[in-house]
Amino acid sequence: MLIKENENLRGRVQQLEISLQQRAEQLSQLESKSEQREWRRGEELRQREDRVRELELELNKERGKEPVVKYVTQTVEVESPATVRQLTKARQRNEVLSERLSSQNERCKQLEEQIRKSDEYSCNLQHKIAAYEREIGKLREELLKEIGHLEERKEEAVKAAASCSAEHFQNLQDQFFTLQKRLTALPPTLRSMKTDYASLRSQVRNFSEFYGAAINEAKKQISAAISEMSEANKDLLEKYRKEVALRRKLHEQLVELKGNIRVLCRVKPVLKEDQHEEGQSVVVTTDPNNESSLTVMNKGKNRSFELDKVFQPHATQEEVFQEIEPLVTSCIDGYHVCIFAYGQTGSGKTYTMEGSVENPGINQRALKHLFSEIEERKDMWSYTVTVSSVEIYNEVLRDLLSKDGEKLDIKINPDGTGQLHVPGLRVIEVRSFQHIKKILATARRNRITFSTQMNQHSSRSHALLCITVQGTDLASGSKTTGKMNLVDLAGSERVWKSGAEGERLKEAQNINRSLLALGDVIQALRGRHTHIPFRNSRLTYLLQDSLGKGSKTVMVVQVSALERNLGETLCSLKFAQRVCKVELGPAARKIESGGGLCD
Repeated sequence: MLIKENENLRGRVQQLEISLQQRAEQLSQLESKSEQREWRRGEELRQREDRVRELELELNKERGKEPVVKYVTQTVEVESPATVRQLTKARQRNEVLSERLSSQNERCKQLEEQIRKSDEYSCNLQHKIAAYEREIGKLREELLKEIGHLEERKEEAVKAAASCSAEHFQNLQDQFFTLQKRLTALPPTLRSMKTDYASLRSQVRNFSEFYGAAINEAKKQISAAISEMSEANKDLLEKYRKEVALRRKLHEQLVELKGNIRVLCRVKPVLKEDQHEEGQSVVVTTDPNNESSLTVMNKGKNRSFELDKVFQPHATQEEVFQEIEPLVTSCIDGYHVCIFAYGQTGSGKTYTMEGSVENPGINQRALKHLFSEIEERKDMWSYTVTVSSVEIYNEVLRDLLSKDGEKLDIKINPDGTGQLHVPGLRVIEVRSFQHIKKILATARRNRITFSTQMNQHSSRSHALLCITVQGTDLASGSKTTGKMNLVDLAGSERVWKSGAEGERLKEAQNINRSLLALGDVIQALRGRHTHIPFRNSRLTYLLQDSLGKGSKTVMVVQVSALERNLGETLCSLKFAQRVCKVELGPAARKIESGGGLCD
């Protein structure tokens, strides 16, 4: 540090010397410039004085000259034309000479004015020269003072550097003596390290023999452990099979206890764009302590509705799917499952079923869970998954996976099972969740939507996604066939409120007619009528397998919490209460053993 400080001081002294030289050079340059300016000003002054003298001499000469023109008055008698011409020329010459005389007088006046201005300019130059001389004197005094200060600082820096160098030298000498003492103590340490190295080298030579014996012993122990683990794995596999069977049985009992048709209610939260419109007050409230009840305020009175499950407005897509998840497992086990969303237009049915890219709905989550369950069972079961998608638009069945949207019809399957099928419907086998995501995107693009006064992207058709899962037990060879229908119903709407006209009016009438037919089917099932009017609508006819006996069905009713949608909300909740009381009977599993098909 002292050396660095000494070097810094030396550098500072050099900088000061360089600065001093620069100041001296600047002073000399200023002096030379001042001398040149004085010399130029003297030359200019001399030239102007010479010019003034020349002008004065010229003026005196002009004044000393005798007038060239003499005015002679005489009487001339014109005797001939030649004489007249000469007289005219003489007059003209006299006029020219008069003009020259006047111009010479003006020239003299101009020269006198220039002499006066030159005298004034010379005086100004002399004043400026005096001011420059005073400024140069001040700069010379300041420069001499600065040089004196720099010399004093230089002497102080040299003295400080000398004292620091002496102290640093003493410290270095002390360190050298300390290192010399430590070096004298190193040889005994080196000798002991050599002895340790020799002993370690001998141990390394003997380690290879010891390592080989240890490896042989470890191999024997590992082979014995592997044989024991294989026996234990057989027992664990058998226990696992029993646990899977027990889990399936308990799971089915849980679903049976919850009811074959379960009704879930989801309240659409109030969005920002809805807060600035009329009728935006909230009339639907939920109880955080009671998950099966919600209250609707109508004309100052509260009316409660009891359902299987009521979600809070801030419930996430994952929370909704957790209630649906057991049904997806039932589909893999060989049951018919139906999940459909019901409610007015704009209440959030499509969001609940399909969701968005960042936050997918029931459809994608159910299919993702289905493939994860298949992956977990791949050691004991082999599964084949097929997908089809249709929409019912104006009571016409359209294939959403076909390029031309071919019109289809519903028929009884000719295989004698009594099941319904759709001839010409495109059925695609899928092997991964990513593959089925592309199929869902195709169906979403082909579905018909238009804008109404109640919903900017209103679905104008009922969409049905059908997933069929066929499983084969690798151990026993038995086969199961499960079917899952994911239905997004078009929203019920009041024509005077949605502003539907023309083609939109026809769509709204067909939507309301098919939903009314669905209500008739639910009413007949609730009353256990002998005849169920499934054929009154393409929608109910297509859902006959899912709403008939032996199926597991969940309805998600979507309602709006705003006052302006009070009428539609009450209709949806009343319909949901009727659905809660429908009993389809115990669910039947479709399994085919060696002796044939049985439920």
